[in-house]
Amino acid sequence: MFENIFASLPAEQQKELFNVLLQNKNIRIERIVSKGHTSPASGWYDQEDNEWVLVLEGAGRILFEDGREVTMRQGDYLHIPAHEKHKVAWTDPDRVTIWLAVHYPAPT
Repeated sequence: MFENIFASLPAEQQKELFNVLLQNKNIRIERIVSKGHTSPASGWYDQEDNEWVLVLEGAGRILFEDGREVTMRQGDYLHIPAHEKHKVAWTDPDRVTIWLAVHYPAPT
């Protein structure tokens, strides 16, 4: 299968867009497209798997439960261990932010 990560971007979007690009029992790779979107005000992502995330275009800010904030811009990547509670606190409202997220099992 041949595709382009920057193809099929919506002209207008009400919700954040999640596209699974590849998935099997050990890995899930997804493209996330944001434009001013954030996580819900209450609650945190508390994922079973590790996540490695890369900003391909745009900018966003990740907030961790312990108060740390990481601002990510084009080319920045971050590893989020399984069960490290986090949320998206901000994404650029003026331009699209494209994230590449790789989810993989935590060691047992």
